[in-house]
Amino acid sequence: MRLEVKKTYKLFIGGKFPRSESGRVYKVTDHKGELLANVAKASRKDSRDAVVAARAAQSGWAGATAYNRGQILYRIAEMLEGRREQFVEEIRALTGKTDKQANLEVDQAIDSFVWHAGWTDKIESVAGNMNPVAGPFFNISTNQPTGVVAAFAPQDSALVGLVNTIAPAIVSGNSIVVVSSERLPLPASTFAEVLETSDLPGGVVNILTGNAAELGSWLASHLDVNAVDLEGTSNAAELEILAAENLKRVIRPGSYSRQTATGSLQHILDFMELKTVWHPKGD
Repeated sequence: MRLEVKKTYKLFIGGKFPRSESGRVYKVTDHKGELLANVAKASRKDSRDAVVAARAAQSGWAGATAYNRGQILYRIAEMLEGRREQFVEEIRALTGKTDKQANLEVDQAIDSFVWHAGWTDKIESVAGNMNPVAGPFFNISTNQPTGVVAAFAPQDSALVGLVNTIAPAIVSGNSIVVVSSERLPLPASTFAEVLETSDLPGGVVNILTGNAAELGSWLASHLDVNAVDLEGTSNAAELEILAAENLKRVIRPGSYSRQTATGSLQHILDFMELKTVWHPKGD
């Protein structure tokens, strides 16, 4: 008789799977209260390491062609499809959802990545503009990624909420540090394995498990974070004040639905900066 090999749930930072530097873990139970796993509990040092990894990866990801980013996001959807059964099992165990309900959540997560993949090379066509001006100039507005995003996935969603927090940020070339649901973290750790095998450059997405309230103040006040998505936080007003110190872009809780198979173009644009260029016309 052989012993079952238990899965070790770690953090995902810079394309690697470290344990928390503090050595801390916390217990995750199923919907009946039975122990499922011990999960790494991220610390302040882990969050700082994740921001460093995100910053190192951001310029290369932004410099990739929109077509290439779209192909990688579509590859993520393919990999999610290939591991459907594992995600369904984890969602069912954590939430008590039926097989049909769990499959629907996985479907929504997969379809969301396909939807976002389709936007990578279309953002400028829809949101950019050649502006009319009274003078011998071209005036062109383009959208550019804002940089490093810190985000907090919804606490009540195991997978689709996480996906709909990550995808809108990385479509345009941002990198992200995301804190998963504290109560439902297992699909987030499994999703990190999908990302690691999907051609996504290491550091573009960094996933932390642990307490959002503990990690929130450190990420919101971090001077190398350019935007914060506060969806999964319980102290958003406090974090907005911290984010104001270096004029971060702030996405408030409830701004967008996170439970659907399609997103919002405005959600994507919220993580972009509008740049306007003037250029003289030739003779």
